[in-house]
Amino acid sequence: MESNNISMNNRELLKQKNNIFNLRKIRNKYILKQIFEHLNQKKFLKIIKYNKNIQNKLEINQNDYKKYCEIEIEIIPTEDKEYKGDIFINFNNKEEESYYHIYYNDKKEETKRKYRNNITKNIKKIKIIIDYQIKSFEKLFNKCKCIKTINFIKFNRNDINNMSYMFFGCSSLKELNLSNFNTDNITNMSYMFGWCELLNELNLSNFNTNNVSDMSYMFDKCESIKELNLSNFNTDNVINMSDMFLECNSLIKLNISNFNTKKVMNMNSMFYGCNSLKTINLSNFNTDNVFDMGYIFCGCGSLKELNLSNFNTNNVDNMSCMFFGCSSLKELNLSNFHTNNVGNMGSMFSGCSSLKNLNLINFKINFDTYTGDMFSNCFSIEELNISNSFYIEVKKKQKTYLPDESKIKIKA
Repeated sequence: MESNNISMNNRELLKQKNNIFNLRKIRNKYILKQIFEHLNQKKFLKIIKYNKNIQNKLEINQNDYKKYCEIEIEIIPTEDKEYKGDIFINFNNKEEESYYHIYYNDKKEETKRKYRNNITKNIKKIKIIIDYQIKSFEKLFNKCKCIKTINFIKFNRNDINNMSYMFFGCSSLKELNLSNFNTDNITNMSYMFGWCELLNELNLSNFNTNNVSDMSYMFDKCESIKELNLSNFNTDNVINMSDMFLECNSLIKLNISNFNTKKVMNMNSMFYGCNSLKTINLSNFNTDNVFDMGYIFCGCGSLKELNLSNFNTNNVDNMSCMFFGCSSLKELNLSNFHTNNVGNMGSMFSGCSSLKNLNLINFKINFDTYTGDMFSNCFSIEELNISNSFYIEVKKKQKTYLPDESKIKIKA
């Protein structure tokens, strides 16, 4: 009777594991399973394709085994002390490690050394095959600072559900090929490309974002990207867009004209530090459910015009630093803004040093609304339109830094 452990004879069979006829001799399905744990999905398919006997023994569905991903990465040579010992892939847990198959350079034999500090300076290219059992790509390449390029050669999956932090902290990454990506069932893309500081181009034209609910910090600190076309993004189900483009300070062109933001609740710091953007088209934005707009345009120092006529602010409670440092804005019409529920307007227009005309005719504040530094460093204000009730309340506040009385137009 065969043992459930792999015997010496069966270990020999492992060496000949591509030989279907040898595998047919094994009757014990437990031993077969252990053998196939050593195979990646490509090799497995070759073996079982014409062998129904093995398929039946293992109680497997051949179609499942077609759902593998094949990735090729290039890494920085280990002579560079800054990257020596750095990781090139993350496993969610030890149990799942067997579903990742690693090949160094162009070798056909799988390696068992899956960590950067175990490989030599001769290793520059790595192939990774990920089996169908892995359902989440969360933190797959998280903080893998040694990677220069990533190419998804095959992506035979439509059931991956999480890509948050997937490339986060890949600070040496310069090329990323996602043309084979399938994102049909992804719900979380938060921090996905965060801190990819050297990445200067990103083609996401094939992305299906129908099911995504979280896009917060998605492009956080992508400092080298100059253009980003997200016109194909479906954001119907997105709830969180906070810090989405945080400190994308080289971004000149941003196409988000098709964004549906009806369900979005958080837009805090969404464009924070995008100091190269001169215009942003927000004509399609629906802000009915947004409660936080704090810092949303903070540090957008090149922004020359901003049309927010479609913004509904009825539910917003935070507008702190909303336009802080928008030093190129000359005019801002917020006559459609309703601020009944806003509790924080601190530094809202602070540093808008070129602002000449500001229409806040519908602004209201409560006795406990914070307005510190609301108009500080607004040196160029020529006309400020406000209501009488707003004027009375704001005068009671300390350090609001209202412009000179002669520049204020009060409507009863």
